[in-house]
Amino acid sequence: MSEDISLTDAVKLTAGISLTRAVKDVAGCRDWFFDEVLDAQDGATPGAATWRCFFLRCARLAAFAVLTFTFLNATSTSTILDAQRGSLAAAPNGVALVIGNSAYQHTPRLDNPKNDASDMSAALKKLGFQVIEGFDLDKVAFDAMVRDFGTALKATEVGLFFYAGHGMQVSGHNYLVPVDAKLTTVSALDIEMVRLELVLQTMEREANTNLLFFDACRNNPLAYTLARVMGARSLQIGRGLAAVESGAGTLISFSTQPGNVALDGTGRNSPFTGALVRQLGTSNEDLNAILIAVRNDVMRQTDRQQVPWEHSALTRRFYFDPAVQAADPTPATQLKLSEGPEAWSLTKDAATFAILDAFVARDHEGDAGWIAPSAPLR
Repeated sequence: MSEDISLTDAVKLTAGISLTRAVKDVAGCRDWFFDEVLDAQDGATPGAATWRCFFLRCARLAAFAVLTFTFLNATSTSTILDAQRGSLAAAPNGVALVIGNSAYQHTPRLDNPKNDASDMSAALKKLGFQVIEGFDLDKVAFDAMVRDFGTALKATEVGLFFYAGHGMQVSGHNYLVPVDAKLTTVSALDIEMVRLELVLQTMEREANTNLLFFDACRNNPLAYTLARVMGARSLQIGRGLAAVESGAGTLISFSTQPGNVALDGTGRNSPFTGALVRQLGTSNEDLNAILIAVRNDVMRQTDRQQVPWEHSALTRRFYFDPAVQAADPTPATQLKLSEGPEAWSLTKDAATFAILDAFVARDHEGDAGWIAPSAPLR
């Protein structure tokens, strides 16, 4: 049975064979030199065949020199690649963007968010995450940090976003509030705010596993400002944040259930972030178990007034400890698709990203002799 070998291995093998031959040629040239050339000093003249043999052996030696250079270069390249692989293997568990906005310029200051973000950042660093952190960000800085985060996600499989500060929902869309937001006009909604969905899209384009945590369901005075500006317009401002759906591999956690308002803490942290940081520092459980513990902790602290909520489309258990994650026997869920038109019917009716991805991957393997109709997805 034939086995594939790398270019580097092929060069090494060729160079090894050439080295063996060259050693023999060197020995042969030495013998020829003593037997033929030195004899010529006594009046003998080397024949044409002898010189032809000599030049042939010299050519082999030259070829060996070229192969030796190629071998050393390939070995050096292989060493560099191995070092890069080692550096990736030793890379952090993932990349996290942590933002805490407390010092709002046009609403009262929030006491907890900056502390929440600082403590969350420290906890994630201990867990091996590369953390990008920002505090009291205006709109320009917020946008720039999300952009840099998206770039950093290209080098990892796990992305994590944590935000503490003001947030609001308008007509079913969630917005995160930079510290310089005023919302004195309706058009300012998309100019001065950061849409949560854009952060989610940035993450889902780059990372395989996406974890988002929002401690942003506070009672927001800017919502009342916007409501006065809007007057009788059709936009609807809701309490807290709206429910969010995501693609496969993503979990979104909120400090309280959709449409509800979270409470600020009386101490250093909010009830939600305080419970989350405690669990991250002490638990080797998977993320779902951690969030259950966080929910029970927050409900106890708030006398059941606040119930943390999450939407999960994770395809396997997630552990913050890489050693535990590596030992987890649970594979990612594999979608099994029917053949031909039945499979198209499934994708047409469901139109979920997970099924579409699996369907396209299956057909790219070349075993489907059927072409999907050109009807648009509903």
